[in-house]
Amino acid sequence: MENKKEMRSWLDDMHLNHPLVIAGPCSAETEEQVLKIAHELKDTDVNYYRAGIWKPRTRPGNFEGVGALGLKWLQKVREETGLKTATEVANRAHVELALEYDVDLLWVGARSTVSPFIMQELADALEGTDKIVLVKNPVNPDLALWLGGIERLYTAGVKKLGAIHRGFSTYEKSKYRNIPEWQMAIEFQNKFPDLPLINDPSHITGRRDMIFDVSQTALDLNFDGLMIETHHDPDNAWSDAAQQVTPKRLVQIMKDLKIRKETDVEAEYNSKLSNLRAQIDVIDNQLIDILGKRMKISDSIGALKKERNVAVLQSNRWNQILGAMILEGESKGLSEEFILKMFKAIHQESINHQEKIVNG
Repeated sequence: MENKKEMRSWLDDMHLNHPLVIAGPCSAETEEQVLKIAHELKDTDVNYYRAGIWKPRTRPGNFEGVGALGLKWLQKVREETGLKTATEVANRAHVELALEYDVDLLWVGARSTVSPFIMQELADALEGTDKIVLVKNPVNPDLALWLGGIERLYTAGVKKLGAIHRGFSTYEKSKYRNIPEWQMAIEFQNKFPDLPLINDPSHITGRRDMIFDVSQTALDLNFDGLMIETHHDPDNAWSDAAQQVTPKRLVQIMKDLKIRKETDVEAEYNSKLSNLRAQIDVIDNQLIDILGKRMKISDSIGALKKERNVAVLQSNRWNQILGAMILEGESKGLSEEFILKMFKAIHQESINHQEKIVNG
């Protein structure tokens, strides 16, 4: 699969003056719920109404979706509101039912993308379809696996393709439900700049109060659209309650987002500059996060030294670190002077942390 301008034809043909917006409840719960939310999203920036019909849950016993019954509700959504519809598919049976009920957009979830066997089954079932098919990143940060899933669909003759960035699972405690790993999305864009890329801030954050900030970062990084879970009564949603917003809040988010358009040479320059600055902001935040983790380890070292009555400053260890980092820095194009200044500051902060514990 090679990047081609035609890859974004399905999106360009929509002639949108705003990012593509896919919104609706995490799960279709009842016909009344599905239609109520749809009517509240009618005449907004929403282009596709999403609802989970089949829900892959981490553990059995949780709500796993209403099944094919919900497809009839999506048909009513289109009939009553004019909104196009979208749902997730995870196997051949899902695909066949979704196509039978003429769902407009299908997406493949992160738990499916991780398996080449599942992706091939879906590619075979979708062979030659004219439906839009979006592929979420796999749960683990593996760009080749993500692209491989899309390539299987491409090889099967699916022309209207795109990707959804929903973040990646991690064992570490984080403010995110799924850490964004923005660099992977940036690398995805660099390889396939014309393949539409949608951000899913709902699954990245797991919290409705963070959705705006993640959405803005995505737009600053030139994402093509957003998938935001929306429910008329989020707190009582049957699944993922904490990350869903009300239709009213969704409308406000779309109003508040700064959308940079390229209209002339100066605007194109500003757009590229904003994109590069957004990439720096992402990396700067990661630097702070990594430094915070480093200092937590220093705290643990301080506690161990206090227990064994060992001096805080260990000169031999410090000299070894400094020498290794100077060599590593040179391999990355960083000057010795910069490395010295940076690691001296880090070392001093580490000593400060340890001394507080030893002397505490």
